[in-house]
Amino acid sequence: QMYLVESGGGLVQAGEPLTLSCVASGLAIKPYQMRWYRQCPGKERELVAWNYASGESNYADSVGGRFTIARDNAQNTVYLLISTLKADDTGLYFCNAACDREYWGRGTQVTVSS
Repeated sequence: QMYLVESGGGLVQAGEPLTLSCVASGLAIKPYQMRWYRQCPGKERELVAWNYASGESNYADSVGGRFTIARDNAQNTVYLLISTLKADDTGLYFCNAACDREYWGRGTQVTVSS
């Protein structure tokens, strides 16, 4: 089994950058597709960024170029970098790994004030 623990959320200000971290244990993330989801208040969970084992990264249209997903296989950690926070970024952010099966973290809450 793989265990994922997200961190880095909290009460943050619009216009500021933010980095979320997802530390994996139990299994190496190297062969996995890593994903970040968010669930905004009153909405369904949304896939916002994903990174293939080959290194290719993709993003949802909704993030408008502000998000970057990065992985450090040596540290078994995946990051989500948000360049400029917006109020609409408020939500619960989840880390996900997919290959033979899917693994989920429990999320880290991001609350953006303006």
